[in-house]
Amino acid sequence: MEVIGEQHITQLNVKQSLWDQVFTIAPLVVVGTRENKGYDLAPKHMVSPIGFGPYFAFVCTPRHGTFRNIRETGEFTVSFPKPDQLVFTSLSASPRQESISKSDAIQETLPVVKAMGMDAPLVDGSYLYLECRFYKLIEGFDDYAIITGEVVAAYADKEYARLSEQDEQEQLYKNPLLAYVAPGRFARIAETYNFPFPKDFKR
Repeated sequence: MEVIGEQHITQLNVKQSLWDQVFTIAPLVVVGTRENKGYDLAPKHMVSPIGFGPYFAFVCTPRHGTFRNIRETGEFTVSFPKPDQLVFTSLSASPRQESISKSDAIQETLPVVKAMGMDAPLVDGSYLYLECRFYKLIEGFDDYAIITGEVVAAYADKEYARLSEQDEQEQLYKNPLLAYVAPGRFARIAETYNFPFPKDFKR
């Protein structure tokens, strides 16, 4: 096996922020938590299901209210916004202000609803909602940690739920997904293709 060729590559500096040096694609979600007597919402893109069971994880830092809120309450929600909710998603990252609490600002400016099974907010109109019980914290990634949760309830917009009789391409064309293209861009995904799995492939 030959060593990777140098003609078409450039070496990235791993001592700096590696993920700012190349574009990558990720889901874009909003994590909701209870904060004191109010609520907090925070957009996240370093997120992932964990395995094929009911587990979900995202990257956070102790500097953020989301981290502290989950440690205190033991629960959080996850909203998967639609592409036309991009502005709302962005506004959920607004910094805190002394003149008005972030909780009040969230409830006054964003389409927020309360989760069915826990005291935490969701972004109304999203295509997928998760209610999660704090499961495990994995620390040690510089100033960041992975927060994992067990999904105890999940709800989907009927137009986004996968049904065997539906054409998947047509469904996604009519109901596109929102993706974050890090760093600092986004995409509306409507055109997709069947993945060419090898014959007899099993996960």
